[in-house]
Amino acid sequence: MITEIMGIRETAQYLNMKEQTIYKLLQRGKLPALKIGGQWKVKRQHLDQLFDEMLNEKLKTLKN
Repeated sequence: MITEIMGIRETAQYLNMKEQTIYKLLQRGKLPALKIGGQWKVKRQHLDQLFDEMLNEKLKTLKN
């Protein structure tokens, strides 16, 4: 079940990616997240927003 605040496993399931990939992206600061009590926490809303922003940028470059 996907909740509003997710750990690495839930984030990987939500994005249909491997947990290792999510961990690397979090360590590199490529995904919006906080490390709380030694565990990464990600808000689903922030992932959706990031995805929309990246997609809009891609669409702009395709139109030109």
